[in-house]
Amino acid sequence: MNVCCRKCQSENKPGLNFQKRGFFYRTSDSKKVQKYVCNDCRNYFSAASFQICYRQKKRQKNELLRKLLASGNSLRRASLILNIHRTTTVRKFLFLSLKSEFSFRSNNLKIDKASIIQFDDLETFESTKYKPLSVTLAVEHKTRRILGVEVSQMAAHGLIAKKARLRYGQRKDERREGRIRLFKKLKSLITENALIYSDSNPYYKSDVSSYFPKAAHLQYKGRKAASSGLGELKKGYHDPLFSLNHTCAMLRANINRLFRKTWCTTKKPENLYAHLMIYADFHNQTLI
Repeated sequence: MNVCCRKCQSENKPGLNFQKRGFFYRTSDSKKVQKYVCNDCRNYFSAASFQICYRQKKRQKNELLRKLLASGNSLRRASLILNIHRTTTVRKFLFLSLKSEFSFRSNNLKIDKASIIQFDDLETFESTKYKPLSVTLAVEHKTRRILGVEVSQMAAHGLIAKKARLRYGQRKDERREGRIRLFKKLKSLITENALIYSDSNPYYKSDVSSYFPKAAHLQYKGRKAASSGLGELKKGYHDPLFSLNHTCAMLRANINRLFRKTWCTTKKPENLYAHLMIYADFHNQTLI
């Protein structure tokens, strides 16, 4: 293990002149950790000083919390199950999201580039249905491997559009910006001449041709949802966007804030993205 003095490293010194100086017992995971002393500045540090869980008192809860959050549990219910404070749960939630995002992106880069993908938007909301959000999702055909996900705000539409404008004013539609962010990330994950499936949204064609000029883009008309599948799976025998719709149904079933009928709603779009990162990594590494 490449250890070095934290103080010398902060002062841009080599900090490699050190010697062993005993152990300490870490109660969080019942391990003995090697201690060191720097011969230059006499600063003490340990083998755990540069680990990502440095100074976490309950690191043994991290993996179980990750599984709970990717299995339909809310932050409050996870706190109750693990017998930890809600503030601790929120801190670990943000920590796990950063760790999962790094794992999600690095593992996708290690796998062969996808040749057939599907993408579309999944709608949810923050705090109230008058403030909808769009989750732009891209998956690999057949394997259902999640390649990327982005969250962006959108304006309310349909019967509640007028009342939404009266309560919260005109809401900016940022779905195109979300698609652009997603396509920039997908460039390194799919082949140049990939086959891209989507629904018949008229705005998709220009964005796809701009970022994937050599790819073939096929669009299919949207169909009525089946009674099963949380409103995401479609009626009929053959669904050309089945991989995408099945993954959207799994998002609805396993992320508490995306349930169809729930009082556990997203308060901040960035926390929805954080939760999606935890699930996406769990989905790719464990579920499929």
